[in-house]
Amino acid sequence: MTTKRQSEFLELGLINTLVIDRLTTPGAYLMAQDGQDVLLPGSYLTPDMKEGVLVDVFLYTDSEDRLVATTHKPTARLDEMALFEVVDTAPFGAFMNWNLSKDLLVPNMFQKTPFKVGEKRFIKVIYDERTHRLVGTEKIGDFLEKKVVGLAVNKVVNILIIQRTPLGFKCIVNEKYEGLIYHNEIFETIELGEKRIAYIKSVRKDGKIDLTLRKPGSKNSGGSDEKILAYLKEAKGIMPYNYKSDASLIQNTFGLSKKEFKRTLTSLQNSGKIEVKDTGTYLKVK
Repeated sequence: MTTKRQSEFLELGLINTLVIDRLTTPGAYLMAQDGQDVLLPGSYLTPDMKEGVLVDVFLYTDSEDRLVATTHKPTARLDEMALFEVVDTAPFGAFMNWNLSKDLLVPNMFQKTPFKVGEKRFIKVIYDERTHRLVGTEKIGDFLEKKVVGLAVNKVVNILIIQRTPLGFKCIVNEKYEGLIYHNEIFETIELGEKRIAYIKSVRKDGKIDLTLRKPGSKNSGGSDEKILAYLKEAKGIMPYNYKSDASLIQNTFGLSKKEFKRTLTSLQNSGKIEVKDTGTYLKVK
């Protein structure tokens, strides 16, 4: 069993283990080994919190920029990343819910595109040297490594899906590189914040990595019928491709040869799952 140890000093944005030095009307003053203390407001106190007891708290700043403690755990701590929901916007930035009484500000300068209330964005919690506050940034690429080491084509990697773009889904690869899965490489539903296994297609000169969810060497990974059905479901039951579609377009969209695509269309049509017309292919609704 691990014994708690009192933190040496107060650390903003992290979980601190502090001793209750004294109880007052506003709450409990918690102290680190170096003698610095911080207020834990009375609303967080429980009956077992007595003087001399060690407690784990998260430290951040209140609306008046004073250091304050809370027993609530934030969505992400300093230098951590997570999916946050936008709860409010202002001329200078957007506010994200992170499970604390004071929302996390993402200044306009740290946004890639304007935020809207109700959206979910992947954010990194950072320390702002200018204001001495914890803030969020959507510009996660600034903190990722640009030189890829030890990764080669076809190697399996761990990815975290962080953003949907016109080209595809941006990912964090092995917790330190930026990667992208192009839309024409995706034949299943993926969600922001999801962790997956992927494979390296190429490592670009700028240090960014092109990825695929299909295992290398698998001629029909995931099944060509599943790919076409998944595309149709995503496209609300209609796609503009049929037997006459251009071979390169089919390859880029589905990763299939024209011969395999036509064979799959025939199989799906014979099984009553789709209908192929001159105007495209249609998913049959049962």
